[in-house]
Amino acid sequence: MSMRIPQTFIHELVARANLLDVIGARVALKKAGANYKGLCPFHSEKTPSFSVSPEKGFYHCFGCGVHGNAIDFVMRYENRSFPEAVEALADMLHLEVPRESQAEPQNELDSVYALLREAEQIYRRALRDHAVAIDYLKNRGIDGNTAARFAIGYAPDAWDTLVRALGGTEETLKKLIEAGLVKENDQGRRYDTFRDRIMFPIRDGRGRVIGFGGRVLGSGEPKYLNSPETPVFHKR
Repeated sequence: MSMRIPQTFIHELVARANLLDVIGARVALKKAGANYKGLCPFHSEKTPSFSVSPEKGFYHCFGCGVHGNAIDFVMRYENRSFPEAVEALADMLHLEVPRESQAEPQNELDSVYALLREAEQIYRRALRDHAVAIDYLKNRGIDGNTAARFAIGYAPDAWDTLVRALGGTEETLKKLIEAGLVKENDQGRRYDTFRDRIMFPIRDGRGRVIGFGGRVLGSGEPKYLNSPETPVFHKR
């Protein structure tokens, strides 16, 4: 039997956290109307595009597209897991994190959605470091702002980008296969589904990433490749 953090406490924590204090302790911010702006800590920039809305309780970068609440920021900025970020934020507020027993996970697909979300971020970071992919997009009339707006990324020309970054355990590798991000051949070798492709996230009605479409950069086949059928991506 596992222990989980009650959802009611998570909602309370986000509501009580002063987003300006959380982010302002790590990023230099200046007031801009009702919001605050600063240089984004998640990508290199010279003109501030990182906006914090204390009233609404969320941040958003118009340059790289990252956004979220106080917990999301602590997770991303300090490279913490969700429970670790909750603990850190609760410690800032001098709150004790409650735990309750849980016989089964609330949603067996949560881990699949989480891996797809992580893959999206990996692809987006990879795009910023790949000049050929950036030039390809520019030649198609897609600038940096548009790429950020639609969360366009790049799957590196390697067999194990996601395997190395996310496949730390056998259980996680199986989840990556379930999510359609990794394949397994007859010899049991695991390898990335998408390689050397411009990546477009496919989302459901709630905005969650459920799959990807990839356009090959070179002369490989197929030219366009979509995620396979998965528990969260139903092609029909």
